[in-house]
Amino acid sequence: MPANRNIKDDYCTTREAAKLLGLSLGTVQQMVENGVLQAWKTGGGHRRIAIRSVEENLRRRGAGEAPKSGAAPLRLLIAEDDRDLQGLYAETVASWEMPIELQTVGNGFDGLMQIGLQPPDVLIADLLMPGIDGFEMIRRLRANPALNDMDIIVVTGLSPAEVAERGGLPPGITLYAKPIPFSQLRGYLQARLAQRQRTSPG
Repeated sequence: MPANRNIKDDYCTTREAAKLLGLSLGTVQQMVENGVLQAWKTGGGHRRIAIRSVEENLRRRGAGEAPKSGAAPLRLLIAEDDRDLQGLYAETVASWEMPIELQTVGNGFDGLMQIGLQPPDVLIADLLMPGIDGFEMIRRLRANPALNDMDIIVVTGLSPAEVAERGGLPPGITLYAKPIPFSQLRGYLQARLAQRQRTSPG
């Protein structure tokens, strides 16, 4: 590093990173906590985010991260009405550099419409959404035998008791509690991709 190079040139504040990325402060903070952005804390507890990490994130977003192999990408649909969480899902999944084609919707109605157009391999859904909520959307999906191969994961702020009080979920649904358990989701998707590679022809 040149002698006149200032550490401030290599790092930015959370607010500056949020502006560069076009995201909220909360989303950027969660990206740091999940290791999507590289950062450290000053003695006063303030985050300093690596400019290189922000630029790499922007590069991945712009490039769309084409799959590294000839295999078709795993289609992933996120049904979540919180805009900050939608952004966090998108940025975190992109940081994994896996062959995943991600789409997001904000409610169950849009989810059903999107699935009708192109069923995903995996659906990750919140339960409390406006209009058609996650409960109703999942019940309709599981009533359609043509969609039996689609994996459904629920990530919710409701407790298991509250889920049961609202009628519960069909069998075979994977249930996680918020905050979003990205390490478990990453492992799940990696396993799904490995399964596809094992069963694909050739």
